[in-house]
Amino acid sequence: MKKVIALLMVSMLLLAACSSGSSNSTEPEGNSDSNEVTVWAWDPNFNIKAIELAKEAYSAENPDVNIKIIENAQDDIVQKLNTSLSSGTTKGLPNIVLIEDYRAQSFLQAYPDMFHPLTGTYKTEDFVPYKVEATSVNDENYGLPFDSGVTGLYVRTDYLAEAGYTVEDLQNIDWKEYIEIGKKVKEATGKRLLTLDPNELGIIHTMIQSAGEWYVKEDGTTPHIADNKALKKSFEIYKELVENDLMNFHSDWNQFLATFNGGEVATVTTGNWITPSIKAESSQSGKWAVVPHPTLPGIESVNASNLGGASWYVLNVPGKENAVDFLTKTFGSNVDLYQKLVTEIGVIGTYIPATEGEAYQITDEFFGGQSIVSDFSKWAEEIPQVNYGMHTYAIESILIVAMQNYLNGQNLDTVLEDAQQQAETQIK
Repeated sequence: MKKVIALLMVSMLLLAACSSGSSNSTEPEGNSDSNEVTVWAWDPNFNIKAIELAKEAYSAENPDVNIKIIENAQDDIVQKLNTSLSSGTTKGLPNIVLIEDYRAQSFLQAYPDMFHPLTGTYKTEDFVPYKVEATSVNDENYGLPFDSGVTGLYVRTDYLAEAGYTVEDLQNIDWKEYIEIGKKVKEATGKRLLTLDPNELGIIHTMIQSAGEWYVKEDGTTPHIADNKALKKSFEIYKELVENDLMNFHSDWNQFLATFNGGEVATVTTGNWITPSIKAESSQSGKWAVVPHPTLPGIESVNASNLGGASWYVLNVPGKENAVDFLTKTFGSNVDLYQKLVTEIGVIGTYIPATEGEAYQITDEFFGGQSIVSDFSKWAEEIPQVNYGMHTYAIESILIVAMQNYLNGQNLDTVLEDAQQQAETQIK
């Protein structure tokens, strides 16, 4: 519940920002030292390490530019950006900021003059299409894509074998087939299929994006709930998982990790960023594989989707030229950097030319000798493009309640119509 409240507060900040418009200041303050590029990001073991590797590569050729990296929690970045930009001051803001893809449109549309366009500074065709969509407004590109949240279905091959299945049986299946396999696995092993946090709807994200749909229509603003066939089917699948007792439930990250590291579930369906956490339990080496994400039955969809991911943005403050140069010469074009990101951190980028590199072809004995990085990279190119719009978390807070009402017996059409009305009322 605390997490839901936090998401609501962040959404309220974003909505408030949208009504305030962008700064009218013609002389942004920002960083007065044009030879210093300041970067804000979160997660010291992932994003911060990645930007440090980029700094190392860039500084070797550009020693006169000082790249200053500042770690902030993601929620702090959101709050600081909204507070500064809505008040019209840029003093103390960075040159480059990492923004989660689900939040990007809120900033870009609320403060269109405060983000420096990157159109033409790098080859957008070199990046997977869904990431370019997430970083663009009206065909103008503002972000340089970073990591992929491409999803996979991580499976315990030993549990599958006990139920008479092989990895091949789970290739390119749909959610109905997944549920039927889950029933047999639970009967044979006593293990449920997966674990989920009831206060998050990440699994719904992945289901609807696999069908090229989102919580809003293509305009990124109009709520798309009551008449969203993919969303309705996703709710039905979720309920079927619950009613067949195929889901464990957790309330925090540590419980999530403990469930699959402790062998309590047969599969994990989420973004590829979970790989290091799965491999953290070394005793399970050779007992895991990764197969493509399930499709939605009866809905046109693909065996690929996304959960999470972020991109780099340049603020329109002094020093932006060096900031653009830094990004385009590292994340925008450096194949060798992407090899290090894979081998040293486990970051799977969205830069297509890098996928031909050696690091992307390496097999992993933990996953039975599978080339999981190569597989994830192929699936990333198949992810449907959607407009995440400005209100992902605001609408999700409504849908979390709607899901509970549906699980408690309310008619699904009524539940979604009520959610549609709430979203239309709250989102102006």
